[in-house]
Amino acid sequence: MENIYQKINELAEKYRDYTAENLSKLVQIKSLSLGEKEVQIELKRQMEEADFDEVRIDGLGNVIGRIGNGKKILAIDGHMDTVDMGNMDNWDFNPLGGEIKDGFVHGRGTVDQEGGPAAFVTTGRILKELGFDKDLTIYFVGSVMEEDCDGLCWKYIVEEENIKPDFVISTEPTNLGIYRGHRGRMEMHVHFYGVSSHGSAPERCKNAIYMASKVALDIEKFNERLKFDEFLGKGTVTISEMVTGSPSLCAVSDYARIHLDRRLTWGETKESAVAEIEELIKGMNAKVEVLEYLETAYTGLKYGMEKYYPTWKIPVEDEIVQTGVKTFKGLYSKEPKIDKWTFSTNGIMTNGVYGIPTIGFGPGNEVLAHAPNEKVAIDDLVVASAFYAAFAFEL
Repeated sequence: MENIYQKINELAEKYRDYTAENLSKLVQIKSLSLGEKEVQIELKRQMEEADFDEVRIDGLGNVIGRIGNGKKILAIDGHMDTVDMGNMDNWDFNPLGGEIKDGFVHGRGTVDQEGGPAAFVTTGRILKELGFDKDLTIYFVGSVMEEDCDGLCWKYIVEEENIKPDFVISTEPTNLGIYRGHRGRMEMHVHFYGVSSHGSAPERCKNAIYMASKVALDIEKFNERLKFDEFLGKGTVTISEMVTGSPSLCAVSDYARIHLDRRLTWGETKESAVAEIEELIKGMNAKVEVLEYLETAYTGLKYGMEKYYPTWKIPVEDEIVQTGVKTFKGLYSKEPKIDKWTFSTNGIMTNGVYGIPTIGFGPGNEVLAHAPNEKVAIDDLVVASAFYAAFAFEL
């Protein structure tokens, strides 16, 4: 294996500029969720140019490249949609410029997370050049709609495309560490139903805003008491929106709604999180609703799921984590950092729902995800493209 590791490192370095230029081309194509068509066409072109065995676009719009035809299946996933630019005054460069400068590729999506797919295109090229012939099928997935709904793409791949890998690597940014989980999350609405009266006589009514406000303050205190996990950290809940309604501005509010962003640590579930809020609204004319996601992909397909994204973590001693450690040490003669994401990824579906062993390894610092002046080090891209190739040999 030592000789293979050396060859992989040499090829990853040889294709340094190729990887950076491919990423630059991807970044220059605006690709918000539901609008990924053009970037997917470009990613497909890059995979074909790298001589993948098969490249296609599925019904939801995911680009799926394949190398090998073995019984065991490894999938390497990276989502191609990005968030929007935000306040342009906060950017020091054009977020869609894809500028390659000072050892970095600059622009929206370089870290979150087109850098991973650009690196795995190079991985495919390396594997083909080395004549990869192990009993392994590798799917390289440029997935869609992740920023809108984590895991939806993998729900489609498993349930509609009938592809269920044995192992998954997420290329979300990990600062080149090996990540083995993150907190889950869910989105809830709490609806409050009051009784209106004329604003001149509020004593005749039941004000829905007061009901919601009381519960809002209870939720603020409740957040401090949520569960803690030594690896994943503490569960959290926060209110991100309040909507109210009344017959007029001269009338007492008869409706209010709060939106809850709930982050779930180990041992917390959809059922437990709903039950906690139901306890806080006991005795009120109010109800808790777990939200649904249903949107039309760029392909024209309407698809959706409940907005519950389960918590997941992989034990350190698990085969996939240890294979990752062995791979990293074989390439770089040092121990990798093993950690977790603070945000949510498609791992909620691959491991959280389907129980597929999943790890993360990706270029870039997650601090820059969704932030202005997003950029990724080309050195990171080189390391990632080598890691994915060596992992395939090691597996």
